[in-house]
Amino acid sequence: MPTTSVSTHVLDTAAGRPAEGIAVRLLARAAPGADWREAGTGATDADGRCRDLPDPPEGTSALRLDFAVEPYLAETAAGVPAFFPEVTVTFAVRPGEHYHVPLLLSPFGYSVYRGS
Repeated sequence: MPTTSVSTHVLDTAAGRPAEGIAVRLLARAAPGADWREAGTGATDADGRCRDLPDPPEGTSALRLDFAVEPYLAETAAGVPAFFPEVTVTFAVRPGEHYHVPLLLSPFGYSVYRGS
C-alpha cells in the first residue's frame, strides 16, 4: 500500500517570519470515532518547519496536528497573552498522498490550508 506522509510549517504573520521552537504533535486514527494515537512529535526549526514527523501508520483515515503555540507567543508577542494557547488541526487522509499543512499564526488568530 502506498505511504501517506505529512509535513507542516508555521509562519508568524505578525512578525513576518518563520516561527521557531513550536512543539508539534502528530496523532492518527483509523476510523471516525476511533481513539487518537500519537504517531510522533517534533518542533519547528529556524525555518518554521517541523522536519521530523514520521509517516502515519498504515490504515490511517484522519490525522491531527497539535501545535503548542502559547510558549512561542509568550516570548515573541511583546507581553500580549495568547488568545489561542494551542492550535489543533484535524484532516482526512488517503493512502499514498502527501499532506502539507501550513499554519499562519498571530497572537489573536490563525489560519491553515492544504499546501503542496
